[in-house]
Amino acid sequence: MQLTRVDDLDAEVDALAARHGGRAGLTAVLGGLDRRLRRTWAPCLTPHRAWTWEAVDRGDRRWWPQGVAAAPGGRYVAVSWYSTDHRSRISFADLRRRRYRHVELVLPSADGHAPLPVHAGGIAWSGSTLHVAATRAGLWVCDTRDVVRTEAGYLLPVRHRLAPSDDFRFSFLGSVGDGLVAGEYGGRTQTHRVAHIGTDAFAEVTEVVDLGVVRAQGVAIADGTYYLTASHGTRTPGSLWMGRAGALRERRYAVPMGPEDLAHDPTTDRLWTVTEHPHRRWIVTIRRRWL
Repeated sequence: MQLTRVDDLDAEVDALAARHGGRAGLTAVLGGLDRRLRRTWAPCLTPHRAWTWEAVDRGDRRWWPQGVAAAPGGRYVAVSWYSTDHRSRISFADLRRRRYRHVELVLPSADGHAPLPVHAGGIAWSGSTLHVAATRAGLWVCDTRDVVRTEAGYLLPVRHRLAPSDDFRFSFLGSVGDGLVAGEYGGRTQTHRVAHIGTDAFAEVTEVVDLGVVRAQGVAIADGTYYLTASHGTRTPGSLWMGRAGALRERRYAVPMGPEDLAHDPTTDRLWTVTEHPHRRWIVTIRRRWL
């Protein structure tokens, strides 16, 4: 399988920036975070640190948190959300200041823009590049330097899409070394594959392995070990599966209920996840050595 660059929108991104007085970039977003995070505790059996959103975002039944990525050092975290009216956004958070802001993902055009209608089940953030999982459509790619400011808020346009040559569900996504790792959410009768992906213009999938974890929601790799989150509904804490391919073991109640995407920050050796259910929404980080 290969991922081929399609839907190039460089000219449309330039037009969007010109209509709104130029690019503001992620620096402007981080300098104007308008909502507050709160330190808290999340229900699971693993020692952890947790934050939660403002009340309006904790209980919102239109917007649902999905993907997570941490910048090196763990101060800045990005969380993707999808909405029931087919929109998507990224929340950029500064955990030191305990503040965050939503930035809507958009498809730019020559004379406007439209919402990006993806599930955004996983994201990978490296430098100014942000990859967004788009299920069977592959991956959308953004550059955070393209953020523009409008009267309604900030917008982040996509630049192009990486389209798969073969059938694969890009349900969740993460960074590993210089590449990416993507995985499939699946029930008992579906596949549960994980794909290792390069990040050049014609991204080659170097390995695909079926790890067999039913209802997996996120994947990370550290020192050759796989870590996967799995949900058990709205009231039961989730599981972390870990180990080498073919020898995974389950640690039940290791993460809160409703765990989604998973990320690993090699600079701090921490795992990060985000949970989705209304009034049970947390950003959670765990030291890998605690597992």
